[in-house]
Amino acid sequence: MALAKYDFALFLHFLCLVTATSGKVPAIIVFGDSSVDAGNNNYIPTIARSNFQPYGRDFYGSKPTGRFSNGRIPSDFISEAFKIKPSIPAYLDPAYNISDFATGVTFASAGTGYDNATSGVLSVIPLWKELEYYKDYQRKLRSHLGPSSANQVLAEALYMISMGTNDFLENYYTMPGRRSQFTVSQYEDFLIGIAENFVRELYGLGARKISLGGLPPMGCLPLERTTNVMEQNRCVGNYNNVALEFNGKLKGLVVRLSSELPGINLVFSNPYYIVMHIVRKPAFYGFEVTSVACCATGLFEMGYACARDSLFTCQDANKYVFWDAFHPTEKTSRIVADYVVKTVLARFL
Repeated sequence: MALAKYDFALFLHFLCLVTATSGKVPAIIVFGDSSVDAGNNNYIPTIARSNFQPYGRDFYGSKPTGRFSNGRIPSDFISEAFKIKPSIPAYLDPAYNISDFATGVTFASAGTGYDNATSGVLSVIPLWKELEYYKDYQRKLRSHLGPSSANQVLAEALYMISMGTNDFLENYYTMPGRRSQFTVSQYEDFLIGIAENFVRELYGLGARKISLGGLPPMGCLPLERTTNVMEQNRCVGNYNNVALEFNGKLKGLVVRLSSELPGINLVFSNPYYIVMHIVRKPAFYGFEVTSVACCATGLFEMGYACARDSLFTCQDANKYVFWDAFHPTEKTSRIVADYVVKTVLARFL
């Protein structure tokens, strides 16, 4: 399957040529779920954690940080592409302070979503609480840099929002509550309303450069393919269609808010087609396995995370698209991040 209208040969030619001029974006500030959580869940009472081996085995020092990956995650690679720093720390991690957070911080919480009910499923940080942490961060930054310098950083920073998958897979299609209230299309609209309010709140707090992230082909996650026995463990087409439909609504929201909010530079970062192209054409990227995860391959595809100290983890994660049943490997994250930088975020460089 060709990736929409993008020329992959051209993309790969420039893949390693993403350059940045320092200073245009002084910090990257991240909100979202496990796709961009660097370890905030380590410091709250939840089972949705990854602060144990084999997670982080390919991270600096082979350290399990709380990232749901064998190494770095997309927000880390985007920070590196902007020549800021090679990884973005978690706000709740006591190993870091406001001087570290001044150039980049993530408030993300694995298992969360736009819907407050989604965060309740695994007892993680709801989106409204991530915003409260951001307000706290603003106060600390103004104290650290002084009001004028801090306000300049906050205005020039790139704000990344990456969530939504859990709203469908951990909540709507798993728990009975929202399905009894909404059709899937109505639920999409409900989430879009929350996303709109969140962007408006960020804008009101001074944010101007904002990336609103879309959904990946969530029907192709190993967790979903494992349960799709009737179709020989193929991608779940219905879930992918929902992701496409929701992404279309997010894109429409970006267009509308861009015309309504003066001075905003709002973009839609869509991982769907690049991830689908990887799944459909894995050899093109040097992958060998797409349907099962590296971690606990073949036996434990049903959970949100790897089993602790799993004996079944693959030897070479670079051959796998997915690290665990829900999350990509570091290599996949790098490809997706480079693609998003090249095609969408380059305007901020």
